[in-house]
Amino acid sequence: MKCEYDVAVEPVTDRGERPARPKPDRVSGGAGRSKTREVRVPGSNRFLSTVTAVAAAAALLGSWSAGAEELAAYQVVDEASIPQPLTDQPGDAARGMDVAVNRKLGNCLACHIMPIEGQPFHGEVGPDLSAVGATYSEGELRLRVVNPKVINPDSIMPAFYRADGLHRVMKQFQGKTVLTAQQVEDVVAYLMTLQGQ
Repeated sequence: MKCEYDVAVEPVTDRGERPARPKPDRVSGGAGRSKTREVRVPGSNRFLSTVTAVAAAAALLGSWSAGAEELAAYQVVDEASIPQPLTDQPGDAARGMDVAVNRKLGNCLACHIMPIEGQPFHGEVGPDLSAVGATYSEGELRLRVVNPKVINPDSIMPAFYRADGLHRVMKQFQGKTVLTAQQVEDVVAYLMTLQGQ
């Protein structure tokens, strides 16, 4: 799945002000997914190329994410899975369970019932994860942790390994992912152990 965006150059008025941001004139792509978005700014017909816009965004994100790890490259297959691990080191299920129950990291218990004793207040918003390892493949679970919105754009589950395209992110967290690539692999290894009774 590839998304391309053309971004308009915003003119500055005589008083040094920027005009109000316009709404997209056209969104195409069908099936609720926009593949190309064209934004027209009054008084300007100049558009940055997709390559230039991506480079500018990368430079901007780079300045925000000083100290953040570089995202591991991955490939989504059939909008259903990420079959290849994000790291060379295999995931550790024990560390994955620690991440899943940590209220400042995975926090899976906020929304999901999990077979973890000694942890009160399991959520009921998301599906029960007690047999998730018997239901999905490793690649399918990896995609659900990395970015569940690829599968379901209306999902309320956060993307744990995504740093771009997010809204209302505190400055200290801009350009950073919730979990590292290794933590994603650890959580996937843990979820694969959940085979039900």
